[in-house]
Amino acid sequence: MNKHIKTALIGATLAAAVSGAWAQDKAALIKQFIELQRPGVEALARGLVEESSLPIARAGAGYLQTQVPEAKREAAGKAADAELKKYFDDAYPLVRDKAVQLAPSALTPVLDQNFNEEEMRQLVAWVSSPVSKKYQELNPQLQNALTEKLVAETRASVEPKLRALDTSVAKALGAPTDGGAAKSSSNGSGGGTSAAPKAPAKK
Repeated sequence: MNKHIKTALIGATLAAAVSGAWAQDKAALIKQFIELQRPGVEALARGLVEESSLPIARAGAGYLQTQVPEAKREAAGKAADAELKKYFDDAYPLVRDKAVQLAPSALTPVLDQNFNEEEMRQLVAWVSSPVSKKYQELNPQLQNALTEKLVAETRASVEPKLRALDTSVAKALGAPTDGGAAKSSSNGSGGGTSAAPKAPAKK
């Protein structure tokens, strides 16, 4: 065999081997990164489950305040809260486990297309670092601090808009507007009458 051809074949074989090793290394880094993101994936699932029950909770709050006698509100509210918690305790594990199961197939292509091996190595190093872990632990506190200030600063402007929306939605539905949509929801075919006055308690 020609010496130059043999050298070229050896070079191509080595290049393919190195390329394959890099691909395996990158795939392993992506897998490690996704595993490190599991707390965030579970938090996403928790948020989705909590958000799904908010319309029922809000409708229930309106019904509780306008239709339930004051003497019975506390007991009714606790009973409704218990039902919302029961829903959360039942739905969250299902959504959490499915989210963890789907994360590799959903996230791997995006990471693979947008990060090279060295960038993935840096990402894994950052997420694994004490500073990153400290930031992740502090992040809910940071979000709460901003949320509280934002709500306080915008409440006066937003609440009149919400009341106007409540009335306009009731009109659109052909419901009485004196009690707003929250009141009319208690007369509808939905489950508003059994809803709780607030979002489900977090575990």
